[in-house]
Amino acid sequence: MFRKPSQAFSGLRKPKRHRLTAALLAAATLPLAAIAVAQSNDESAAKKSATDLDRVTVTGSLIPRSEIETATPVIVVTQEEIRSRGFTSIADVLRSSTFGSGGSQGGQTANTFTQGAEAVSFFGLPPGYTKYLINGRPMQNYPALYNGADVFNNISGIPIDAVERVEIIPGGASSLYGSDALAGVVNFIMVSNYEGTTVNVRAGGYSDGGGSSTRFSLTNGLNALDNRLNMINSIQYEKKDPIWRYQRDEMKHYNFDGYDPQNIAASRDIVLLPSLGGTRYPWPDGVSCPEGLFGGTQGYQTRPRYTGAYCGTMYSGGYTTISNEKESTQYFNRTTFELNDRASLYGELLYNRETSKYFAGSNVFWYGSDDYYDPDFGQLLYMQRAFAPEEVGSFKDIMSRNKTESYTATLGIEGSFGESWDYNASFTRNEYELDEVGFSRYADPLAAYWEQNIFGPVLGTYAHPIYGNFPIYRPDYGNYFSALTPAQMAQFTGYETDRSKTWDNLFRTILTNADLFGLPGGSAGLAFGVEAGSEGWDYSPSAAKLNGELWGTSAIAGAGHRSKYAGYSELRLPFWDQLTVTLSGRYDAFEASEIDTLDKFTWSAGLEYRPIKSLLLRGKYGTAFRAPTLSDLFQGRSTAYSYVPDFYRCSLPANGGHTPDDISGCAYNSEQIITARAGNTGLESTSADTWNAGFVWAPMDTFSFSADYYSWKIEDEPRQISARDILEQEYYCSVGQPGRAIASCSDVSSWIARGPGDRLEEVFTPRINIAQQRLNLLLLQTNYLQDIGRWGSLKFNGSYSNKLKHELQNFPDLPVVDRLDSPAQMYVDGAKWSAEGSLGWNVGDWTTTWFTLLRGSTPNWVAQATNSWNAVNAFGAEAGRFGTYVTHNLGIDYRAAEGLRVSLQVNNLFNKYPFYPSAYPTSTNTPYNTYLNNAYGRSVYLQTRIEF
Repeated sequence: MFRKPSQAFSGLRKPKRHRLTAALLAAATLPLAAIAVAQSNDESAAKKSATDLDRVTVTGSLIPRSEIETATPVIVVTQEEIRSRGFTSIADVLRSSTFGSGGSQGGQTANTFTQGAEAVSFFGLPPGYTKYLINGRPMQNYPALYNGADVFNNISGIPIDAVERVEIIPGGASSLYGSDALAGVVNFIMVSNYEGTTVNVRAGGYSDGGGSSTRFSLTNGLNALDNRLNMINSIQYEKKDPIWRYQRDEMKHYNFDGYDPQNIAASRDIVLLPSLGGTRYPWPDGVSCPEGLFGGTQGYQTRPRYTGAYCGTMYSGGYTTISNEKESTQYFNRTTFELNDRASLYGELLYNRETSKYFAGSNVFWYGSDDYYDPDFGQLLYMQRAFAPEEVGSFKDIMSRNKTESYTATLGIEGSFGESWDYNASFTRNEYELDEVGFSRYADPLAAYWEQNIFGPVLGTYAHPIYGNFPIYRPDYGNYFSALTPAQMAQFTGYETDRSKTWDNLFRTILTNADLFGLPGGSAGLAFGVEAGSEGWDYSPSAAKLNGELWGTSAIAGAGHRSKYAGYSELRLPFWDQLTVTLSGRYDAFEASEIDTLDKFTWSAGLEYRPIKSLLLRGKYGTAFRAPTLSDLFQGRSTAYSYVPDFYRCSLPANGGHTPDDISGCAYNSEQIITARAGNTGLESTSADTWNAGFVWAPMDTFSFSADYYSWKIEDEPRQISARDILEQEYYCSVGQPGRAIASCSDVSSWIARGPGDRLEEVFTPRINIAQQRLNLLLLQTNYLQDIGRWGSLKFNGSYSNKLKHELQNFPDLPVVDRLDSPAQMYVDGAKWSAEGSLGWNVGDWTTTWFTLLRGSTPNWVAQATNSWNAVNAFGAEAGRFGTYVTHNLGIDYRAAEGLRVSLQVNNLFNKYPFYPSAYPTSTNTPYNTYLNNAYGRSVYLQTRIEF
């Protein structure tokens, strides 16, 4: 008979439904199978041993097996746990875990390169170091670059109600999954084996305002043609309001309680500034601040240690979003058709359409004039002008918009042949399109408006003895200090769209045999597969940005594509009942025109030893890698102005013969130059050696405990070489000394452009493979199930992770940085330790779940700003740590009738905020760590689930 494959990985055997549920829940909670089966409401099955289960496959292996615990620890979060613990998105699922504890950029800052996307950092490693899969197939990369440089996966487009479970492997896994699987692998398993129709409606919001949302989902399963045709459709729609800073008391104005209260001052919204510095703001006669701007809060302002005045407000920073407005629609379909007893056709489609809106604040919506000379003031001045919401109608009307549309489509055939072989052959096409629509200021119309309405005619030229010539104006300061109308703003503003796209084609064939031959411990298993495909990336900013037509905004274009292919295999050898060895290996290759083929072989070996039935000792060693991404290779050229010392010219006898450690007296110790950067087609792969060792102990059917130690040794990470380092190396090359030897002398020479008289003009700063990291981690898991008779049952799940070591060396000759003792690094990396716990109480038709998330201490603002634990700044503020941050979620679920469930979910039950106003400067509107925490507060949701 034909054996239908598992949905976790195609081409593998599928167990009966109730036993699959048992196995997956067991993998999620790391106990013996009896614990998980008890949660499936099959009381008789709860007493069965794990070895009695049909073979199943979860992430971390290609071979189906009956053992639930193996050499590769797998953490599983089921759909039921997602609902009961209050997770509102897939990103929330991962960030609320002990492994997703690193800092990441997102909606909190409203001014990132990937504002509409969701990223997660495993253990403080970069988001791009985690491999994301959907039903075992790689997700498509997000078209825009994280922090303007790195490729990553956006997980905001995964419909949470269509996810059956999330399987996570911490640690490297490239020998099975290829590039990017350094920090871990996350596999989203979508709904399967579904019959009937389920409707979910959820609505709620935040108790302190903003973020109200409504989510609707419908999932339907259909069987026809004598069960030969099976179709699952799931659609989800969600709409969410933004959260603005002004909706949170600690963020709607400047931080009045900061450690430097004597320096508190309003924003300089309309101000005249002396071009050559100074402590006086010139104030023209006969002008006053416009009324009604920023909600009527803007007015005449002064600053400590300055004379003169300007127009400003303490509340301008409140007009910034900290959570995006969002509207999204996702659709998932899986269709299978059984051709005969040994073969089936299948197809999958996951479609996502999403719009995110945000506003980055008035601090990025402003204009600064060129320098000019005012004879009435007798000095060089320039104007700095922030635009208010009333001048454009409302900031809500000009929010930036990220529009994404993506799909993943797969067609394949799966089945079996011979005595015990299963196969799967498929083709997958991914596309991801992104339109970033931003409200822009056009440089020429803006300058023209200023000339016509404020500057007036040029009255002559002022010749400064040092800095050259400047135009002379007597501006109309009455117009400058007046509010603009939306019609006037429309003369020099408009919308510009950056378009980007990624695509991927993948052919894949996998063969598996779980009964290859007999060994004393059972049947040996074998799996092997081949892949071939291509991928592309195209980032095309608006022509106005590329041509320099916008004021205060620039962009970098880039595009590239390449072919890729891979071959991989896994062998499982149960030598005895107590001892099993697993081996795997994979070869990956990437080819692009005019670039040498980049290839990599990775392997792993795992060991499982069971000295007694209740104890598993396990360990695994392997290699992993991350290939240079298309943006690493093909990102376009960008430039910026920098000031650097010209070590070579300073070293010449005619200029004093200075050495790099003594250039203070050199005339060329701060030269303004152009620094350039671009993709590097010569980059190699980042490589890693990873291993884990631990045990699983389950002395009884209702209790288990596991402990695993992980180690990463990551090498050849790309880093940008600074212009200063390149120029210092040029000096050592000129005197025949090795110096830091960051590159060859011929390379250094080619990166430096000099003009007449050896005048320094430009330095190209490439990315090269040079950095390395070390990370050691302890991960603990425990589970307990207690029957309390007529009072029902209690279930506890707990998890704890502790980073024992995290070291970074950016260049071989630089000191190793202890990231666990570096406040600047910890501020982004996250706490040294993290823990989570869930307690569920089930009695009758009621289920109550209490979920707690704990993060260890993190550096305060002074510690990260000074990168010292002992610093005291000029205001007497001391470096230190914030204590453990704890939040609680409470969920109550009631089965009101057959097929009807009503749930109340309260997240952050005690409305805990991460604010520490006295530890942050008064100049900030965000007195908390935006990389690690959020300022959303308590949320309340009501959900109804109807099953037909």
